[in-house]
Amino acid sequence: MKTVKSLSVVFFTALLVFSSCKQEEKKKAPEAEIVAEEAVRKTYAEISIKEGGEWKGKKYEGENFTFKNVEFLRAPDSLTDHSYYIRYEGPGWESNKVGYRLYLDWRNAIDIFGKKVDTMVLSKVGLDNYDSYHEDSPWGLDILKAGQSLGIGSYGRFDGKKTVVHFKEVDSTTAQIHNGDNESGVTINYYGWTALGKKINLTSQLMIKADSRLTKASLTTSVAGEGFSTGIVKFNGIELIQKEGANGWGYIATYGEQTLVPDNLGMVIFYRTDEVEKITESEFDHLLVFKPTASTITYYFGGAWEKEKNGIQSKEEFVAYIDKELAAL
Repeated sequence: MKTVKSLSVVFFTALLVFSSCKQEEKKKAPEAEIVAEEAVRKTYAEISIKEGGEWKGKKYEGENFTFKNVEFLRAPDSLTDHSYYIRYEGPGWESNKVGYRLYLDWRNAIDIFGKKVDTMVLSKVGLDNYDSYHEDSPWGLDILKAGQSLGIGSYGRFDGKKTVVHFKEVDSTTAQIHNGDNESGVTINYYGWTALGKKINLTSQLMIKADSRLTKASLTTSVAGEGFSTGIVKFNGIELIQKEGANGWGYIATYGEQTLVPDNLGMVIFYRTDEVEKITESEFDHLLVFKPTASTITYYFGGAWEKEKNGIQSKEEFVAYIDKELAAL
């Protein structure tokens, strides 16, 4: 009898241990899956806002605020440049090559985050409130001085002389974040955008794929309008590079010391030749001016920084790279 009882105790103890181990496995599995997902992710997009403060005029102030990522945001009517409400001032999207952000205020420029690593970094950028991302760090930094320009690949209305009208007069603006298995980005809707005497609605989708430097821009306006444009910020001493391919696509590009560091950066916009009315320049930008249309306009833009992991190191390498991308469109 003692033997039977001993065997029963041993069996029962073993059963408890086995059950406990299975429970531990169940607890650990989701964490392991999250770690694995983060390790393999090659694109990411986000928009992050403050909580715990309050609006005082055009600024969001507070001492005990936290940041919260949201999938959708209607920009507050008080939002303007340097309102300190949205982390790094707007939505951001990245691949394992490069990152971008768009100022979700009247400036509407697109900036470049140069990356030294091939992992996702945006979720860790600007957590100290504002501008540490302008300083060199192990992951990289904000490298482009957009100023009053479009930055790289943003959009506005060109008056035909020297001025690009940005988004000072808009009824409302919303941003929707997208994160897929192999692609991430943001859709921005501008309602009641008034420029050059015309009020329109505009939808902009900006998406980046894994292993790519290029953002695909798809822009649709509610009505056709003159002067709708995209462009690249101009810098003294940096020439404009142009080419049209046999496949109906062309590009404008720049290369040289055009970062805040300063060091070498290549910037490019690929466009459909049948959608563009002219290539010109404004006070601050090299411009592509599109033909008036209410159909969707599609183009690609990208930056190639010399300090990127295994990055492009010369103008010759950059031109070879954009020629290869042009041929593949």
